[in-house]
Amino acid sequence: MTKVNAAITSVGGYIPEFRLTNAILETMVDTNDEWITSRTGIKERRILKGEGLGSSFMGIEAAKEALQKRGIDPKDIDMVICSTATPDMPVAANACYMATELGCTNAFAYDLMAACSGFLFGLGTAAKFIESGRYKNVLLIGTDKMSSIIDYTDRATCVIFGDGAGAVLLEATEEPVGIIDEVFGSDGQGRQFLKIDAGGSMLPASEETVAKRMHFVKQEGQQVFKFAVTNMAEVSARIMERNNLQSDDVNWLVPHQANKRIIDATAKRMGLDEKKVMMNIEKYGNTTNGTLPLLLWDYEKQLKKGDNLIFAAFGGGFTWGAVYVKWAYDGAK
Repeated sequence: MTKVNAAITSVGGYIPEFRLTNAILETMVDTNDEWITSRTGIKERRILKGEGLGSSFMGIEAAKEALQKRGIDPKDIDMVICSTATPDMPVAANACYMATELGCTNAFAYDLMAACSGFLFGLGTAAKFIESGRYKNVLLIGTDKMSSIIDYTDRATCVIFGDGAGAVLLEATEEPVGIIDEVFGSDGQGRQFLKIDAGGSMLPASEETVAKRMHFVKQEGQQVFKFAVTNMAEVSARIMERNNLQSDDVNWLVPHQANKRIIDATAKRMGLDEKKVMMNIEKYGNTTNGTLPLLLWDYEKQLKKGDNLIFAAFGGGFTWGAVYVKWAYDGAK
């Protein structure tokens, strides 16, 4: 019996127009361009403006592009997964609304939340549904409006995050391409270092929580950095070892765009030249679930069928992982 693989066959992206530059941030908090750039590698980040626009707006735009480029009828989509840390609203899943707006009327849909590792975990999830043989076409969307949960008086976090979305279409194939292997991990002890204190079931919203600015992301940077460097680098090396890949065999590292120093450490651990590392953190910052698909969106024209890609991410929770993908087509379509 021929093995069914899940291959990425199309990519779409969306970034807002407004650029929040380091120069602008200098007028908002006690920081400067040199401090931000040397510690993160970020020069600017995009911010979604407009009343009533949430993460679903960006995700829909990215998904539209992916569907249109492939020329697939939305009614042929079996499943929609939305990886996000900033859904439009509690309870009602982004994915359900997005599927309806996209015309994916035959799909079932749900959200997947694993902080910055969400899109990576979504790749693994989508692949398993396709490999089961029950589903042929899965739309995976990574979208986050991080500006909605960032305190722009906190220089430790406001310099890092931006808004953006990306989407990929995964299709069943019998060719030896697609999602080849995955290694995922998590550690619940990490939630004390990267979190939003209020707004959940443990501490619902109140006048006090709002007054104390407890609905914004807080992180202990040194702890997060230490865990991220160790786990993202090690899991990337591990997936290479599991698949007998040497550094020369890897065409591209597709790393979560959290911090350039973390990315550099991961590439070094894998023995990769910087020319093999996808990078757009300078212009977008950390868009959380949007980072990995936006990298594909930016680099799509350079990709060739059969290229070996290693995706790697680390996020709150803590969560982390790596996915080995053999690319399924040449360049942008």
